[in-house]
Amino acid sequence: MINITLKQLRYFEALAHHGHFGRAAEACAISQPALSMQIKEMEEVLGAALFDRGARQVQLTQFGEVAVERARDILRSADELGDLARASRDRLVGRLRIGVIPTVAPYLLPKVIGNLTARYPELDIHVRETVTPKLIEELGAGRLDTAIVALPVSEHSLQETPLFDERFVLLRSAREANAPLPNADSLREMRLLLLEEGHCFRDQALTFCNMPSGPPREMLDASSLSTLVQMVSAGMGVTLIPEMAVPVETRSASVSISRFEAPEPKRTVGMVWRKSSPLAGQLSEIAELVRQAGLSMADSQAL
Repeated sequence: MINITLKQLRYFEALAHHGHFGRAAEACAISQPALSMQIKEMEEVLGAALFDRGARQVQLTQFGEVAVERARDILRSADELGDLARASRDRLVGRLRIGVIPTVAPYLLPKVIGNLTARYPELDIHVRETVTPKLIEELGAGRLDTAIVALPVSEHSLQETPLFDERFVLLRSAREANAPLPNADSLREMRLLLLEEGHCFRDQALTFCNMPSGPPREMLDASSLSTLVQMVSAGMGVTLIPEMAVPVETRSASVSISRFEAPEPKRTVGMVWRKSSPLAGQLSEIAELVRQAGLSMADSQAL
C-alpha cells in the first residue's frame, strides 16, 4: 500500500500551482527545505518524478500532470468531508474562503464582512481578490469556498446565484460636464479608457459599445478603477465604472458623472460555489446577506 499523507498532497498541489519552491513554501507556511523534503519523499514512495527542476522554476512531469489532478480530487473530497461536518452544526463556524473580483471587492466587502461577522461571530473569513478566471480555477481546485463575481460564468460544476443588478455610469472630465451625453455608438468614436484584459468589467463595457476585445488598443489600459478615474480626471479620455464604485473613486477626482439613457448598461453580481459543496445551504444564507448589502448600497448611492 502506498503511504502518502494529505499534507504531502497539499504541498504537491501548492508547488504545482505556484511553480516555485519558495512561493509554495510561503503559501503552505513551512520552510522551503521542509517542502522540498516532503516532495522528494512523495516521489520516492511513488517511484516516479513529479517535477522537472529548473534554475528558477519547476514544471510538472507528464506523470505529475496526471497525478496533480488526482491529488486535487482527493484534497477536494477531504475538504468537503470537513465541510459536511460543519454543515451539520446549528451555526456556521470555522474558515470561510471567499473570492471577490476587483471591481466589487473595495466597495461591497466592508459592508458584507461587517454583516457576516455580526451574523456569524465564530466565522474565520479569508478573502481572495483577483479576476474571474482565477477565481473559477481556485473554486474548482478547492482553494475557495465561494466567490462574488459578475454572472454568468457558465461553468457546469458551479452553482450560480444572482444577487443584484448594477448599472454602469459614464465618467468624463469636469470640463465636459455640459457636453451632450454620448450613446453606445458615439462612445466607439471616443477615447474609451478600460481595464486591462482579464477583467470581466472590460468585456462588459466593450459589449455595451459593440467593440471587439481582440485587437490592440491605442491607449494603455489600467489595472484598477482608481487609475481609470484619475486618467479621466486628467482629460485623457472617458470611461465606464460600476455605480457602487462612484463614491469611493470620484471623491478626489475632477470628473462629471452621467447615467445613460435606457437601456442602461449593467451587470448582474452574484455568488458561485461548487455544486458538490456540503456548505451549499449555508452559502445560500450568506448570499442573502450579500444581496441585502448590495441593494442597500444601491439605495444609498442613487445619483
